[in-house]
Amino acid sequence: MDLSNLKPAKGSTKSKKRLGRGQGSGRSGTSTRGHKGQQSRSGYSRKKGFEGGQMPLQRRVPKFGFTNINRKEYKAINISTLEELASKKNISDIDISTLIDAGLISRNSLVKILGNGNLTMKLNVKAHAFSKKAKEVIESLEGNAEIV
Repeated sequence: MDLSNLKPAKGSTKSKKRLGRGQGSGRSGTSTRGHKGQQSRSGYSRKKGFEGGQMPLQRRVPKFGFTNINRKEYKAINISTLEELASKKNISDIDISTLIDAGLISRNSLVKILGNGNLTMKLNVKAHAFSKKAKEVIESLEGNAEIV
C-alpha cells in the first residue's frame, strides 16, 4: 500500500445529485423541486425561523424581564485564591496584572475580591471592588486593600 492507491472504503462516499442535466439523468424537468410554488423558483431561500407562514416561535413567546445597561459584571475572586497564589509565587503584592498572568481573569475583566476562605499572610491587594468582609480580613493582617 502506498499513496498512489489509497481510496475510501467501498460505499462510504456518494456522488452528488446532478440536477437538470437532461432526460437521461432522471432528474430533469422540475429537477426534484416539484411543481410551481415559491420553493420551486430560483433564488428562493427560507428565512431563519420560518415555519411555513405559521407565527414563528420567537414571535409567539412573550418578551419579559429587563436588562440594565449600566450593570457592571465583576469576576469574583476569593481570599483563599489570593492566599494560594501568593504562597505559590512567593509574593505579597497582588494587582490586576498578577491575576492576568496567573490566568484567573482576562484582560478586560473587572475584579471583585470576596471574603470566602482564610488569609494568614499580609497582602497588598489592588482590585476594582472589595466586599466588606474581604476588606476587613485583609486590613486585620495589616495588609492594604486598594481600589483601582
